This record gives sequence, structure tokens and C-alpha cells, in this order.
Amino acid sequence: MELFIMVLVFLVLIGISNIIHRFIPFIPVPLIQIALGIGAAYVRGFHHVELNPELFLVLFIAPLLFNDGKLTPRDELWKLRSYILLLALGLVFATVLIAGPFIHWLIPAIPLSAAFALAAILSPTDAVAVGSLSGRVKLPGKIMRLLEGEALMNDASGLVAFNFAIAATVTGYFSLTKAIGSFVVIAVGGIVIGALLGFLVIWFRMLLRRFGMEDVTLHMLIIILTPFIIYLVAEEFHVSGILAVVAAGVTHAVERDRMRSASIKLRVVSDSTWSIILFTLNGLVFILLGHEIPDVVNEIWSDPAYNNGQVIGYVLLITAVLILLRFVWVWASTNRQFKSSLLTALSGVRGALTLAAAFSIPLTLSDNSPFPERNLMLFICAGVILLTLMIASILLPILTRESHDDVINAKHDERIARVQMLKAGLCAIREEMSDENKDEAMQLIYTYSKRIQQAQIMNKSDMREFWSSTIAVRQIGLDAERHVAETWLKERKGSPRMVEGFLVSLNKVEMLLTSRYKFKLLIRSLWRQLKRLTNKSPEINEMPMSPDHPQWEEYKVLKQEAIQAAIHKIQAMERGEKPAILQAVIADYRAMEHELLNDRVWSRRKREFTSESMELELKAIQAERNQIQSMFEEGEIDRAQASHLRMDINYREAHLYESQA
Repeated sequence: MELFIMVLVFLVLIGISNIIHRFIPFIPVPLIQIALGIGAAYVRGFHHVELNPELFLVLFIAPLLFNDGKLTPRDELWKLRSYILLLALGLVFATVLIAGPFIHWLIPAIPLSAAFALAAILSPTDAVAVGSLSGRVKLPGKIMRLLEGEALMNDASGLVAFNFAIAATVTGYFSLTKAIGSFVVIAVGGIVIGALLGFLVIWFRMLLRRFGMEDVTLHMLIIILTPFIIYLVAEEFHVSGILAVVAAGVTHAVERDRMRSASIKLRVVSDSTWSIILFTLNGLVFILLGHEIPDVVNEIWSDPAYNNGQVIGYVLLITAVLILLRFVWVWASTNRQFKSSLLTALSGVRGALTLAAAFSIPLTLSDNSPFPERNLMLFICAGVILLTLMIASILLPILTRESHDDVINAKHDERIARVQMLKAGLCAIREEMSDENKDEAMQLIYTYSKRIQQAQIMNKSDMREFWSSTIAVRQIGLDAERHVAETWLKERKGSPRMVEGFLVSLNKVEMLLTSRYKFKLLIRSLWRQLKRLTNKSPEINEMPMSPDHPQWEEYKVLKQEAIQAAIHKIQAMERGEKPAILQAVIADYRAMEHELLNDRVWSRRKREFTSESMELELKAIQAERNQIQSMFEEGEIDRAQASHLRMDINYREAHLYESQA
């Protein structure tokens, strides 16, 4: 039960991390998740499970690398194959041979063989952490592909070097020729077994289809199990399970390209399912990493044998050597410019794989004596992981930021952003269109096309002025409507239930228009709820009104009086600054009044806003909001622009709600 609660808490923290990231998108999600994991470790009574390296590799790394193998463009990787091998193999071994002796010189208490092991496990970059950089940092495409290809392969070389160095430390014996031979067998064997098993799984699924077994659930289950089974089989043959799942992912990418039209439903379900799995696993990797860090740090922090400032210095110096070595290697071997080499060097972030492998360091040597400086090695690994993540998060955005003039040109003009926002809504409508809602969808497509045309010809200042001023004027109108309704309640001019329902609908419209008044509305709503409880009156909800409702005539009188009050109050405003906006809001009110007085027009309008139409437009509005958030998180628009774009959506959503009220 404790383990279940721990997993449940971690899943909740993953959700919280993404909510936090929405508000502070300049901080990468992995850092937020690590911080939450650290916080969870300090919760008293919270269950703590020691990180099991073997379980971590099969449960997290295998499916993540399998998916990366499926998605990474093979043609681009092939073009960069020599550079990728130079980083994934050459740089790993260069790091072991250069950083290892440096660590031994810096910390003589760590034997040379153990220093080689520490350098080996610090050499691989983390595929998950590298992927997290692409969301906020605009690295050149070639550098990003190079980093992705390197991260797919250097885990195997780093782990092999680590295992041999650990074996040499434990036994006191090391053979270079045996190590090289074993590495070739492990690496090539992993690729071969992964590719063979990958094609075998594909053949099995095709065989099921020939027998008419097109069940999406069955095929999805096979796909999900594939990376776990292939990793375990490869490890049983004592070859690289990591390279095996990468090779299997590449073979599945080939199958996906060849059979793109075979099962559209399976592809949709597969993409949706894998997105959830990857979202969860990515989050758990960093939450677990953060959860383990406090124990690692406390072992050193509380040990009087270590000087805290000195061990922090170890972390800083080793990190600096790793980055410098990476920079020199990239600059010398790939003939890159200074800035490209620097970006590649700083992008070499370390991740949870490094800490997981560090936990696999044995507690004792072959003579049962304690493994030398094991806790210090764990501390250094944790420190390097955090430091490389923070360096990449802070420096890469600065180095990839363009000049002021370039930013003005590259950053989205608000008009362009508004068009993209509307196109996202239009795309959502087209995706949701079916035979059942085709008429409603076509009408909405026409409406959105007109909105896009208007957005393309309206300049930025006009749009900002229009929406901010329109909502402010509409708020004044709503206040006038509310005053009328409250007067009706005080003078008992109509059914209290009907008037209360009218007030509830006004509150919802106001909350849809702007978030600035939500606290005031919440207090007002709580006060009304308290009064109803005191008077023991029935619960009030907004009342959908139509000519066949028994209180329709009474509602018409209230609504018309409220509309007239709103128009009168708006007309009394100073016209010098924004007469066009005042007239536009008044025109909306007059159109509403015309529909209200004509029962036939009101009924037809109600029929036009069917449940299918409402659902389609709400999905389109949500797609627009998602597009705004995506542009904001990627730095294409700033917070003020996002706020102005949301004004547009809020106004339309409020109007949609009023049409249904």
C-alpha cells in the first residue's frame, strides 16, 4: 500500500509540475520535477524506495529509447553517422581516459580504476534530458539531431566502460584487449538482436492481420510490451539491452513508414497511448531523480570526514572539465564553429541514467572491504546532473537568443499569432467533422475563415484596443444588467427563482469575459448561497429560456429592461475616446433585444446552436487556447500578447454562452 501511495503521489507531482510550468515556462519541466521530488523526500512519513538500477533501466530507459528510435529521423542520423559515432564512442572513451586520471589527481582517495568508473558514468548524455531542451531552447536542427543520435548510443558505451572499470576496482584485474572485444560483442550483439526481434514482432503483427485479427487493443498491447521484452532478452544474452531497444525502435519506424495507411485507427490510438506513457515516464524519471538526491547529499553533508565546501568544489571542477573536454572534442573532431561547438558542449546534460548506474556501484570489494569513496562518487554524480541541467537551462537560452532586431523580426507579430490561433481552432473543427455534424462544422468553418481574413487585415494596435476596450465596455453593460436584476429581487417584481437564475447567468458571462473579477464574483456567489441556505430556498441554477418555457414572458420583460439599462449606461459614457467600440457593443445589445422580442427568431437561433455546434465550437476554442499557450511557452509571444489573444477567446466564449442561456 505504501508503494502504491508513493507512485500515486509521484503521478500527482507530475501533473503539478506541468501546471507550474504553464506559469513559469522559462524554467524547464525537468528542473521543476526534480525540485518537487526533493520536496517529497522531506515529507515526514513518506515511503522511500531505494533506486534499483536494473529495474530503472528496463522500466524507464527501455521504452523511452525505443520511442526515440521510432521518432528520430533515420536519414538525418545517417548523414550525421560519423559525427554521432565520434561523440557516442570517441568522446566517451576520451572522457574516461582524460577525466578519470584528473578525478584521481583531484581526489586521491578514489583509486584510479574507480575514477575511471566515475568518469565513464559521467560521460553519457541523457536522452530524456536532451529532449527536454528542445521545448524552450531553439537549438539549430543539425545540433539537435546530433545530440539525439549521440544520446541514443552513448549510454551503451558509457555503461560498458563503467562496468569494466568497476570490475577492475573490485577484482584488481583489467585486460584492455578483453575490454575492447567485449565492447564490440556487446554493442554489435545488442543492435543485431534488437533488429531481429523488432522485425520478428512486426512479422507477428502482420501475421495476425492476415488472419483477420485487426483488434487495435491487441496490437497496442504488443507494441507496448515490445521494448520491455527486447531489453530483457538482450540482457539475457549478455549484450546491450539499450542498443537493442534503439535498434528495435528504428525497425518499427521503417514498418510505420511502409504501412502508413494500413490502419489509421491503430496509428491514432498508438500515438495517443504512447504520448501518455512517455509523458508519465519522463516525469517519473526526474521525480525519482529528485527523490533520491537528498539521501545522497545527506550521506556526505552529515559526515564530518568531508568538508562541504570542498566536495562542492569537486563537483564544480569535474563539471567544468567535462564541459571543456566536450567543447574541445566537438570543435576539433567535427570542424564546427566556436558557437556551435559551445552550444553542443553545454547541451551535454547528464540525467537519471548516471545516478541509476552510480547506485549499482557495489558496497564492497572482493576482499569484503568497503568500496572506496562510494558515497562521495554518488554525491558527485548527483551534483554534476543538477549542475549540467542548470547550466543548460540558463546559458543556452541566452546563447540562442537573437539580437534585438532579429527578435523583433522573428517574434510573432500579434496579428500573425492571432491568425495561427484561429487556424488551430479551424483545424480542430475539421478534425472533429463527421457525417452527423457536417452542417454545423461547415457553418463554423465559414465563420472561422471570415475571422482569419479579418485578423489578417487588422493591425496589432487596433486589435489590442478593440478587445480590451470592448470587454471593459461590456463589463459596464453587465453591471447595469445586474443592477436591474437586483432591483427586481428587492422589489419582488418577478419570480425569485427566475431572477436568481438570470443573475447566475450574468456572473458566468462575466467570468468568461475576464479573470480580474473572479474573486469578487466568488464572494458574491458564496453570499447568495449563504442567503439561500438561511432562507431554505431551493437551489438556483441559470435557466435556459425559450418561448415554450412557462416563465418566458416574465423573463423577456426582465431581459429587455436589463438590455435597455445597459444601452443607456453605455450611451452615457464619454464618446470622444472610443465611439466605434461603444457603438459595436450597443449594436450587440440591440441585436440581442431584436431576437428576444421575436419569439420565432429566438427559437430559430436556439436551434442553430445545437449541442453538436456547441461542442464543436468549444473544442475549437480549447484548441485556440492550447495554441496560445504553446506559442507562449516557445517564446514566440510574450505574456502581454498571450493575454490580449485570450481576450478575443473570452469574448467569443461569453457570447456563445449567452446564446445558450
